[in-house]
Amino acid sequence: MIKCENLSIGYGTRVIQHDLSFELRDGELVALLGANGCGKSTLLRTLAGLQPPLNGTYQLSTRSSQRAAQTRSSNAQLTALVLTERLSVESATVRDVVAMGRYPYTSFLGTLTAADHRIVDEAMEQVGVAELADSFYNDHSDGEKQRILIAKALAQQTPDEPTAHLDLPSRIKTLNLLHDIAHEQQKTILISTHELDLALRTADRVLLMYPKNQGFVLDSPAAIQKGEALRLAFGIDVAAMF
Repeated sequence: MIKCENLSIGYGTRVIQHDLSFELRDGELVALLGANGCGKSTLLRTLAGLQPPLNGTYQLSTRSSQRAAQTRSSNAQLTALVLTERLSVESATVRDVVAMGRYPYTSFLGTLTAADHRIVDEAMEQVGVAELADSFYNDHSDGEKQRILIAKALAQQTPDEPTAHLDLPSRIKTLNLLHDIAHEQQKTILISTHELDLALRTADRVLLMYPKNQGFVLDSPAAIQKGEALRLAFGIDVAAMF
């Protein structure tokens, strides 16, 4: 579960969105939509603990943000973030990258236990990259790398997981994979995307953010398409395109 109460996000004295209050449930895929600059990435970074909220609070699972932020490892055990930036890891295998998800649980030596290795193997199997385990991460396509990073997030075993350098078939497969993971493993998955048509067809709910600090709407894809929300968010009649 992700629960925000009167949350304000931004940088320094610059507030991008304020008074965000909503709750995302276990077992659902939520698409985070909105025009550039509306605060999508800032919200994800705030929920992941990469930057502090300007005001208000948020809760991940049953623990509050204040408690979770006491140590990096405790926050990392609650949230996994998969970014769209290309990650380059020299001389690292696919298994090495996925295993990074287990580091919040290791000692200061960073030694993986037999249980950690089993979790890594299971994560790679779940997303279909087990056969790539011993190959170098940098040798793979963008679509394969995205699945590898999702496996890393799964290996992190967080209650909550927020994902473009992919072609259309890869984007469809990725969204369907995340939808299945959310439902089968009862995870809260929040994905920021510009793929409006795919998001509205795949997500359980949509978190649509308006520009210029004007708030948001959280509703089903069907309800989002029927109302004026898309026009208010993007400034054009996007709904007419579907």
